[in-house]
Amino acid sequence: MPQVVFTDPEAAAVGLSLAEAERAGLRVRAVDLDLRQVAGAGLYAPGYRGHARMVVDLEREVVVGASFVGPGIGELLHSATVAVVGEVPIARLWHAVPSYPTLSEAWLRLLEAYRG
Repeated sequence: MPQVVFTDPEAAAVGLSLAEAERAGLRVRAVDLDLRQVAGAGLYAPGYRGHARMVVDLEREVVVGASFVGPGIGELLHSATVAVVGEVPIARLWHAVPSYPTLSEAWLRLLEAYRG
């Protein structure tokens, strides 16, 4: 179930956390991103600070969880929910090009970090 807490900063999550996925016996990898690396963050607010995490099931190569903390990140939750609930393969997510420069560019940076 997707959830957003409208605090300052906002916090949002969907799917499994890293610990929950590991407890469920999944072989997973967490990919973390400092949202200052996203061009849209600087346009959103000077000195923007935030964090994103994507949890990937390595066997199926699908996102099983995502979490975000930062101003305006509640808007990232719908795309995360679609990826998790739809079990969209990582290879397919590459084709969902985010708008530039917006916070949604975080998805591209997470995928790049996953690929290494």
